[in-house]
Amino acid sequence: MQELKERILKEGRNLGGGILKVDSFLNHQIDPGLMVRLGEELARRLAHTQPTKVLTAETSGIAPALATAAVLGIPVVFARKHAPLTMDYTIVSENAKSRTHGNLVELMVSTEYLRPPDRVLIIDDFLATAQTIEALARLVAKVNARLVGIGTVIEKQFERGRVNLGHVDVPIISLAVITSMDDGRIIFE
Repeated sequence: MQELKERILKEGRNLGGGILKVDSFLNHQIDPGLMVRLGEELARRLAHTQPTKVLTAETSGIAPALATAAVLGIPVVFARKHAPLTMDYTIVSENAKSRTHGNLVELMVSTEYLRPPDRVLIIDDFLATAQTIEALARLVAKVNARLVGIGTVIEKQFERGRVNLGHVDVPIISLAVITSMDDGRIIFE
């Protein structure tokens, strides 16, 4: 998606070590117009999977997941990192290592909102090592729902996340694929 690539080049910051800061439009401050267009594109490219729910991880995945779910006309569920007092129903959980925080994060979903008949589309902000997406896929499996697709805004191909997801037999769509961030530059596929 050309608009996304241009925003990454204009506003994104390569912090080294494979870390891309896109806080000005995706991860801290959110550009709602861009988010709507990203959701439209993800929905267009993944509608054929006929999802009944969109699943993401708290918090950076919520905006693109919500935009995609809104276009598809289906609910979005986000895996929480901290259980609120109101989460008194049955939950399933999985751990994932956070790429940006460097620690293990527990992701929890209520079985009240993710169930066996659901056809689940995972939407996230980044596909890097795929640890978060892997954890979300395991949550889908734990509740006996069906994973039907994966969509991400930005893929850092050099971190081999797509390769790590090779055992997952569903469409995987990324709107901008970065092949290299060496020497402070950002190179797209």
